[in-house]
Amino acid sequence: MRSTWPLLLGVLLLMVGNGMQGTLLGIRGGIEGISTSRMSVVMSAYFAGFMLGSLIAPRMIQSVGHVRVFAALGSMISATLILYAAAPDWIIWSVLRLMIGFAFCGVYITAESWLNAGATNENRGRALAAYMIVQMLGIIVAQLLLNTGDPAGFVLFIIPSVLVSLAFTPILLSAQPAPAFATIKRMSFGRLYRASPLGCIGIFLMGGVFSAMFGMSSVWGAAKGLSVRDISMFVAAMYVGGLMLQFPIGWLSDRMDRRKLVLGLSIFGVLVVVATVALQPGILWLTVAGAMIGGVANPVYGLLLAYTNDYLDQSDMAAASAGLLFINGLGSMAGPLITGWLMGLIGPDGFWVYMGVLLAALSAYAGWRMTRRSALPAAEQGNYAVINPSATGLAVEAALDEAQTSGDANPPAAQG
Repeated sequence: MRSTWPLLLGVLLLMVGNGMQGTLLGIRGGIEGISTSRMSVVMSAYFAGFMLGSLIAPRMIQSVGHVRVFAALGSMISATLILYAAAPDWIIWSVLRLMIGFAFCGVYITAESWLNAGATNENRGRALAAYMIVQMLGIIVAQLLLNTGDPAGFVLFIIPSVLVSLAFTPILLSAQPAPAFATIKRMSFGRLYRASPLGCIGIFLMGGVFSAMFGMSSVWGAAKGLSVRDISMFVAAMYVGGLMLQFPIGWLSDRMDRRKLVLGLSIFGVLVVVATVALQPGILWLTVAGAMIGGVANPVYGLLLAYTNDYLDQSDMAAASAGLLFINGLGSMAGPLITGWLMGLIGPDGFWVYMGVLLAALSAYAGWRMTRRSALPAAEQGNYAVINPSATGLAVEAALDEAQTSGDANPPAAQG
């Protein structure tokens, strides 16, 4: 903590800024009368920018260095957050969301490479876990700050801009030198799919679930007529649920067939969706439902990554994590667009129906895959790693590598 607190503090402020702008745009879009279908394009643009950043930002870092890329992208984020309120037009917002997705991806890559380089073999697992927890706490705190101003004004857009600007101060003034940086090559999708069909299909489906949660929950809340307080409670509950259940589910996953957990959690998520749509409950149940959906989705994402990792050699993890993140990005870009289309077709419940369909598809595919390949013994599995879906390939690869090392697992890929 003595060496990494500036970075963790900076990441916390960054996530507060990112969490505020994501939810705030959905609320402001409703105030401005922007249709659900157009807001879905706005929200999808963030994930398109994030994917673009994953391809371009590493080359930028190699060309001009961590510090310059960090400062330049931070300035872009801070300026973009102000421009949202100055130009409430869905086309302009889409361009700004593309830019901010690109910039946040580059910032995350830079921060994660700094964190990974500054950690030792003895404390890397704890450092990565702290990083993931700080990310989720930042988004939770962001929802609380939404209640400090009027979403129709400028103040709530200024707050995240200021926080993002402040986030770079402890990081850039830290005495820790910038690490060497190497790009990660992707494994071919064919080889990745042969190693873990469930991992590839599941990560794609969960990308759609997460983008709906992160991008469309506030749009759904505005369409539902919820207040700012209720929307912020609902969004915060999803991340609280995800944070609280990561560790007990991770503990279970290291002791049983991970596919059974994926199957069980997916079915539970479907039941939550069905109950929510059928009962049309008040905000208390909606908050509980949000916590349960978040508590399902976040651990399932980590389970799928850990399951895929079980069938790879350690030397392949970097390339595989990059490929999985690309697959996740494809699902994420489609998520808001399909959710917006469904909400336009059947109303606000389209938000829940979309997530329910994806979770049902995941449970069906996981069940089918259990008939195609025998389970690995628990002793041959690597350890579960706490991984936030917003983490980039660097953090995912480092977390999986740490889990593999600490688990002392024999790579089953070597056994055929």
